[in-house]
Amino acid sequence: MNTIIHKPSTSPNHPSSLFPQISRCKTTRHLKQIHAHFIKTGQIHHPLAAAELLKFLTLSTQREIKYARKFFSQIHHPNCFSWNTIIRALADSDDDDLFHVNSLEALLYFSHMLTDGLVEPNKFTFPCVLKACAKLARIEEGKQLHGFVVKLGLVSDEFVRSNLVRVYVMCGAMKDAHVLFYQTRLEGNVVLWNVMIDGYVRMGDLRASRELFDSMPNKSVVSWNVMISGCAQNGHFKEAIEMFHDMQLGDVSPNYVTLVSVLPAISRLGAIELGKWVHLFAEKNEIEIDDVLGSALIDMYSKCGSIDKAVQVFEGIRNKKNPITWSAIIGGLAMHGRARDALDHFWRMQQAGVTPSDVVYIGVLSACSHAGLVEEGRSIYYHMVNIVGLLPRIEHYGCMVDLLGRAGCLEEAEQLILNMPVKPDDVILKALLGACKMHGNIEMGERIAKFLMGWYPHDSGSYVALSNMFASEGNWEGVVKVRLKMKELDIRKDPGCSWIELDGVIHEFLVEDDSHPRAEGIHSMLGEMSDRLRSVGYRPNTTQVLLNMDEKEKQSALHYHSEKIAIAFGLISTRPQTPLQIVKNLRVCEDCHSSIKLVSKIYNRKIIVRDRKRFHHFENGSCSCMDYW
Repeated sequence: MNTIIHKPSTSPNHPSSLFPQISRCKTTRHLKQIHAHFIKTGQIHHPLAAAELLKFLTLSTQREIKYARKFFSQIHHPNCFSWNTIIRALADSDDDDLFHVNSLEALLYFSHMLTDGLVEPNKFTFPCVLKACAKLARIEEGKQLHGFVVKLGLVSDEFVRSNLVRVYVMCGAMKDAHVLFYQTRLEGNVVLWNVMIDGYVRMGDLRASRELFDSMPNKSVVSWNVMISGCAQNGHFKEAIEMFHDMQLGDVSPNYVTLVSVLPAISRLGAIELGKWVHLFAEKNEIEIDDVLGSALIDMYSKCGSIDKAVQVFEGIRNKKNPITWSAIIGGLAMHGRARDALDHFWRMQQAGVTPSDVVYIGVLSACSHAGLVEEGRSIYYHMVNIVGLLPRIEHYGCMVDLLGRAGCLEEAEQLILNMPVKPDDVILKALLGACKMHGNIEMGERIAKFLMGWYPHDSGSYVALSNMFASEGNWEGVVKVRLKMKELDIRKDPGCSWIELDGVIHEFLVEDDSHPRAEGIHSMLGEMSDRLRSVGYRPNTTQVLLNMDEKEKQSALHYHSEKIAIAFGLISTRPQTPLQIVKNLRVCEDCHSSIKLVSKIYNRKIIVRDRKRFHHFENGSCSCMDYW
């Protein structure tokens, strides 16, 4: 191979002292004038002139990739710098719509470079080519590049090695990435460690990522962000918050990405005090609350029960052109039963010239469902399908089935399911099954339950719902059969669980839980609550105890539901009139709902309960849901 190497041009950051007019160039129009002048004077054939012109077209703020391609094709003998420049420009492209095409084109340019045979790739070539390969997740090409790198003796280069590891990581080949990492790692190469940790997170292997993270000699803010985001995205919400706390104890300060990463975990656990701290931290450190961070804060406040604060954050966002921002506030209002406000924001969104996304329609249809606005829901669904032309997703069908089912339109809901172009998921069928129980349609309920059991044989929800339906009718024989089937298939019901955050600490309670350090005080308060409820004429709704036991045992079972235990703990742990906020993993039962309404009046407390479906704001003996949930 005949190799022409221009040593001054091998570095991608090499400045041109021979052509200062290019360095002083500020606009593409000015560059075109220089280009024309170089053509007229013949300077265009100078390899450094061509390289500098190409650099401006691809790497400056005035990027012109299309122009750069045409220009590159006119260079008679591109030097290594020119090849590297065009490959880098394509590999670094952050255009979401074209990144696949540009990455593929970067590999093609590299192939042409080899075919041309005049210039040998160097240590600046491979990081760009490998980056393109990683974006495309092309494992075979990655292995070929790995072999080429070894052949040229470049595997010891830190940037080449990091990008080799990244290729294996992005292709999901963590064993290969692991071997390469441990063979060649440098203790100080934080980027390489981060690539590996991110790879394990992508594979859902939080244990491996945590082990690597803990052994990491120097942790950057990116290292912490990867772990916090990974924990949150994989459902390890407590761990995400613990990581966030640990990060603050170290010498690394949270940044924009950290806040966006930890807020979903805070939202899921309802840790409102920590969420407020994050908001205050952003403001004090002048971190811009843009549409993305703002949407995360709106979601956090909504899911932590502070819907008014969520609205305040929404109104403070200057650029409201992102549908995600509108989706966050509409979904939050829906969750809190403020259907009319959700509809108002839906119309405001369109007046602002923002096209509703399919997720926005899920939020507004959910709002209609929670408030029983059947006609409004039908109208919006019709608008989405027939006016806007969006194809309904399974979630849209789910909202409509829930809306119709709650309102008692069971046959219409069933027909919608039967006419869906896709197989109904368990969420849709459970929504109709719950509606059947609510409206006492046992025949349809059994039919839907059988569908569920056939399609999702190991999902406890269908068995529990059918068992509850039989129990509500006093059909204990049917209950026994369902329970025996669950035992045979080793299917277990999810236990009821509630938690409350006090002074930044999350306290978790299960049904009949007596494991808390203040269990004695909690038990005493539960007794006091029961006595005071009875004194105002309240009687437990034992129809909600779906077990074959005597009346006294049923009342006792209701007494120790997890949300009541959490409220009792809140009452003994806070000052009078302090609002209490509870999060529950299942839906609130009718007895708890009725008793909490009275507790809010008896103890003069505002009690906010977030169950699996929505928020309930209990105050002065009533609930924001108006008993429609």
